[in-house]
Amino acid sequence: MSVAGLSRAAREAVSGMPRAFWWLWTSTLVNRLGAFVATFMALYLTVDRGYSASYAGLVASLYGFGGVVSSIGAGVMTDRLGRRPTLLIAQSSTALSVALLGFMRDPVAIAAVAFLVGMASNASRPAVQAMMADIVRPEDRVRAFSLNYWAINLGFAVSSAGAGFIAEVSYLAGFLIEATMTLACAVVVFLKLPESRPAPADGATAKGDAVRLGTVLRDRRYMGVVTLSFLVALVFQQGAVGLPVAMGAAGFTPADYGLAIAVNGVLIVALQIPLTRFIVHRDAGRLLVVSSLLAGYGFGLTAFAGSVGVFALTVCVWTVGEMINAPTQTGLVVRLSPIHGRGRYQGVYSLSWSVAALVAPLMAGFVIDHLGARWLWGLCAAVGTVAALGYGALMRRLPEEEPTVTVTGVELVESVEQTEPVEQTGPVGQSKPAGPLGQPVE
Repeated sequence: MSVAGLSRAAREAVSGMPRAFWWLWTSTLVNRLGAFVATFMALYLTVDRGYSASYAGLVASLYGFGGVVSSIGAGVMTDRLGRRPTLLIAQSSTALSVALLGFMRDPVAIAAVAFLVGMASNASRPAVQAMMADIVRPEDRVRAFSLNYWAINLGFAVSSAGAGFIAEVSYLAGFLIEATMTLACAVVVFLKLPESRPAPADGATAKGDAVRLGTVLRDRRYMGVVTLSFLVALVFQQGAVGLPVAMGAAGFTPADYGLAIAVNGVLIVALQIPLTRFIVHRDAGRLLVVSSLLAGYGFGLTAFAGSVGVFALTVCVWTVGEMINAPTQTGLVVRLSPIHGRGRYQGVYSLSWSVAALVAPLMAGFVIDHLGARWLWGLCAAVGTVAALGYGALMRRLPEEEPTVTVTGVELVESVEQTEPVEQTGPVGQSKPAGPLGQPVE
């Protein structure tokens, strides 16, 4: 694509979004720009504090477990309290707990506060995605989620580069900088973002109109999508857990791994926005099938890598799958979620990625230790194939996207159906409406 073509694609990708979206996008970018702690936590614990690698792994697991715990709770808060209050609580709690973590010295206290940081930092995800679904028109959602995903990766790339320099000066400075920038996100939300939760249907209260958690778990098609999301997440997580271990066992240095995995961030920052133009109006089912195959076989090709260049090439393959999957999957979650249950549906979806982050390291370690790295990459190809077949089966007869209305200056989605969600009582891919289906969330 020419420079002019890239410029035109970028303009088309960012045009037409409501002002509230850009404030939410800015909040996401600022948040990720300050995400230093997750990057240097292991070094901080082992090098600066002198703890063992096993203890550092335990703290990382507790951090991840905090995200698992908060996924559902934050989803319920998003529906009951609203998007804006949930964001303010989550971001303020994150700022406080991150700052506190920098002053902890006792190993038990460090582990406990790391768990709180994991809970608080993950609690904002259902609210962010639900608010984005509220304020963006259905036809623009994939584009909006793609732009948000680009901001996340741009912020992470910058913060990862800056974390090393900050750590050389002071680890405590890193904790305080992240706390400050997270607090700045809360200020943006407080000053610039109105509440976007759709009003209850006529004659219903907000509490009575909301979807119950049990309804989400009984939604067979949706839970099928969550399960497939978990499988795909297991594959993508291997870029951070299986790949460095396998490269190290094969005699490559940490610098070699850094060069190979850097391709992931560079490609996303460079190509996510132009790629959005390609995927925005295409069939979500086909895109998810293709992205699952690219993920599975991208990692599968790693079995044949013998140089840093070939490892980087395999990273290119599965990164394209990642760029297609992230906004498309988010848009699908929004389509399948009842309008007044977006928080809960989003929380369950976030849970699939949080659990995958816990399971993936265990899976990688067990397979590499007992069978070898080639078996891990073959397993990734198999899991990607299963996910692709699953998406192909589940994506039939999707509900139509609903129209939009403007409420208090913010573009909102208005359900044209009843307030009760679909009960999935038939086989997977079929449903017997006990009431109408609203929208999904990520």
